[in-house]
Amino acid sequence: MGELRAGGVAGGRSTLRIVAASALVLALSGPGQTAGIAVFVDHVITDLDVGRSAVSLAYMVGTLGGALALPWIGRAVDRFGVRRVLALVALGFGAFLVLLAGAQGLVGLTAGFVGVRALGQGGMTMIATTAVALSVTRNRGVLLGLTSSLGAAGISLFPLLAEGLITVLGWRYTFIAEGVLIWAVVLPVAWWGLRGVPTSGRQAAASDTQQGEGDADASWPIGAIVRTSMFWAMAGAIACSGLVSTAVFFHQISVLGEQGLSPVQAAANFLPQTCAGLGSALLFGFAVDRFSPKILLSVAMALHAGALVLLPWVAAGPGALVYGIALGAAASGARAVESAALPFYFGTATLGTLRGLTQSVAVASTAVGPILLSLAYQWAGSYRPGVLGLALLCALVAVAVCFARRPRRSDAHGHARAAAGE
Repeated sequence: MGELRAGGVAGGRSTLRIVAASALVLALSGPGQTAGIAVFVDHVITDLDVGRSAVSLAYMVGTLGGALALPWIGRAVDRFGVRRVLALVALGFGAFLVLLAGAQGLVGLTAGFVGVRALGQGGMTMIATTAVALSVTRNRGVLLGLTSSLGAAGISLFPLLAEGLITVLGWRYTFIAEGVLIWAVVLPVAWWGLRGVPTSGRQAAASDTQQGEGDADASWPIGAIVRTSMFWAMAGAIACSGLVSTAVFFHQISVLGEQGLSPVQAAANFLPQTCAGLGSALLFGFAVDRFSPKILLSVAMALHAGALVLLPWVAAGPGALVYGIALGAAASGARAVESAALPFYFGTATLGTLRGLTQSVAVASTAVGPILLSLAYQWAGSYRPGVLGLALLCALVAVAVCFARRPRRSDAHGHARAAAGE
């Protein structure tokens, strides 16, 4: 603990409390994640008498709409602090879950998707990892990996819990129950659990400098960041990872059904995906403190490509297990690297705004994944061509990331002087 105490903005015990609270917030983003929504899809289709493609389109539109809000949420984190913004996000997230419960058609469904994707998948996830990144400096990758692992474990419970509640209460009351859960848990966490998180990224950067762990000049203005190849490499990789993961997760029952797995076997494949994701987040988080983040992100994208290439040969048994492990490890690894790489390359002064931008790109990419794979299936009569196309995209991104140039501090200084008119 001494190392954490010396190297972090927060002290040792405070650091552990913030990590635990952030992991809980991340876990409770579950109702807004694709896996948490996927269990409702068939029930919604049956009850509202709408087609699968129509629901996929509503999900896409809702997610794209939600993505537009994320840069504003990130900017609010920089201005007002993690705790205040988290409380507002939790209030809104619960309200949109209740709105989904009352949906009577595609319009209401789409409006609900906008809110739960922006505030759940986007806002809650961004705030949870940003809180940890602002609170620690030394071993940041490990602690972010731990946060992601614990959060992912919690997220994985929501499909099972929701399916059980739907059987008892119906899908509408299950959405209401999830909304009440968000209010009951996240609001106290925002008030107590995240005490000690710096009120802004600039405060975190200044504290790091005082402790000898950083340099205030290491924090970049947003205008300089978006002009670097590294920013676009990170954003492109995390977008590709989100697109691919969401596409195959959203249609997992049908995709694996084409390979001969029963619905129960296909649903059970979420378990090895989750377990591999937990280990992968820890492993990549540990590695990112010691190796080049861009190389690790390239490895995660290559793992994505490998998992998808395996799919045509997947069958019930070991093949499905290997596929699930590779896919889960790739998705979690990419997220773990991105969370630690941004403050590593660009500092913390504008971390909320920066993460709002990258999270917006990531959420927007998840919007188009399901509909793209659905259209590919309609065109080819099989998921295989579409999945192999996604594998090729991942391979190309894996190669492209390797060519991104590491940002130089002189670039940030030059942009800052230009902005100041010097």
